Amino acid sequence: MDTLNLIFKLAAGIGLFLLAMYLLEESLKNLSGRNFKLFLQRTAKNKVAAVAGGAVVTGVLQSSSMVSLMVLAFVGAGVFTMKNAMAIILGANLGTTLDSWLVATLGFKMEIEVVAYPIVFVGGLLLILFGNRKTMKYISFFLIGFSLLFIGLSFMKTAMEDQVKAFDFSRYNEMSTVVFLIIGFIITSLVQSSSVTMALTLSALHAGAITFPAAAAIVLGSETGTTIKILIGSLGGNASKKRVALGNLFFNIFLTVLAFTLLKPILFMITDGFRITDPLIGLVTFSTLINLVSIIIFLPFLQPFAKFLEKFFKETDSSAAAFIGNADTNEPETALDLFRSETEYFIHNSMLYNLALFNIDTEPLGEHPVFKNINEKRKYYSKTMEEKYEFLKQLQGELQSFYLSLRTKVKADQNPLLGQLISSVRSSMHAIKSMKDIGSNITNLRRSSTDIKFNLFQQQKAETEELYQKLNELMVAGKKPDLEKLQSIFTTIQDNYSSALNNFYKEAQDSNIEDLDITTVINFNRELFTSHKAIFISIKDFLLEENDAQHFNEIPVYKT
Repeated sequence: MDTLNLIFKLAAGIGLFLLAMYLLEESLKNLSGRNFKLFLQRTAKNKVAAVAGGAVVTGVLQSSSMVSLMVLAFVGAGVFTMKNAMAIILGANLGTTLDSWLVATLGFKMEIEVVAYPIVFVGGLLLILFGNRKTMKYISFFLIGFSLLFIGLSFMKTAMEDQVKAFDFSRYNEMSTVVFLIIGFIITSLVQSSSVTMALTLSALHAGAITFPAAAAIVLGSETGTTIKILIGSLGGNASKKRVALGNLFFNIFLTVLAFTLLKPILFMITDGFRITDPLIGLVTFSTLINLVSIIIFLPFLQPFAKFLEKFFKETDSSAAAFIGNADTNEPETALDLFRSETEYFIHNSMLYNLALFNIDTEPLGEHPVFKNINEKRKYYSKTMEEKYEFLKQLQGELQSFYLSLRTKVKADQNPLLGQLISSVRSSMHAIKSMKDIGSNITNLRRSSTDIKFNLFQQQKAETEELYQKLNELMVAGKKPDLEKLQSIFTTIQDNYSSALNNFYKEAQDSNIEDLDITTVINFNRELFTSHKAIFISIKDFLLEENDAQHFNEIPVYKT
């Protein structure tokens, strides 16, 4: 019965530790989740900064799996290159050792669980009293998670110590280190947290249940065990995601085999070279050292390694989406960011389509570095106008489908943003449809020998080019625009419509123009205004916050 109680106590410690890791991850992700993503995107521009970024974010979040899944989403969307994605994962492996240092120094060197008890009380009290406030809720999660981390560790530590008193582990110390390597792999594959494996191993080592070499072998096994979650996360993804997951597997297998082969000299260097006598500090030093050395070994070869990975898996993706095609809605924060990027890409290509249909030079808009690269890879620029239209229709459908999946996963306070983004997509598609409907009119007016019709076309072309230039400047700026400036743009759209119509009526009175031409011009002018209004609303919804966007919602479709 005593043995069973000790097993339950150990299991409870593992459960509390896992819950603590979850609460810490959730709190930090929600308090600064977007900042972490933006930080990763900024640091991913060169491999050294990418390694540092991966280490810092993982060191704070204490979840290399979460960071790796985030990287999978971004590399699947084409945001990260293969080389820099692998660099971030290298850094993430190093960053996760920070938790090991905290556990080894605080958890075993002082009775920190005594301090943890009042902290978990404060966290629970704040959650009950102020849990309806987002910031306070996640501050409470952080306090409770931090406390449970060490309370769970205390459970594991005392359970191991009592188990050693009740059971003779000495016979198992003669087992091959390969067995302990496999044990580390199995435990980490099951709990999907190398931090839990490390905490368990430190507890067993502290209690004397296992030797230092056996503990090091378990830690090595956990390095490969963490790859399982990433491999599962890449299933069903595009070739890039699968290559990153495979690269992570290759990297960790290489690290495990190399370190295991040199296990004795590495441990000798730690105990005799570094003169570390404390086995707990020695173990976390071992974990940090092998990850640091692996970065030094792999970093110079990331480019050829990335090219090697490109030999695996064929690109079979027929999706029109550039960003959301392989986003995981179970990671709603990342998925929402990618949905926003996809919406911006859709608006960008909608503007290109409308300008090209009007025979206006699209070069100023086409210079967007990210979108230009995507469109060149997809041979978008060489498509016919009909093919571009079908492409945009398909992309709208994929955005709409993704929206339906994501809307049930995002938090309540993110729903307005998600609603604005899909509204932006719909308005943008409406702008395309209205422009496409007058495609033949545009050709007719552009080629007309009748001055009144040709002059109208020239006027509308110049005004359209000026409008899209202003709208593109707003999109490139990528920040909340001045409301007065937006109002001025929309007023210009309305005034241009009325002015063109009035001028045409005045000139038509003094000209010999057929009734059919009058109808054509009026319809053309109305649909062009509808298209301009729709693309304006699309950009307004994309750039403005919900309250400001409401200001422009009650506007007419067209005037007569």
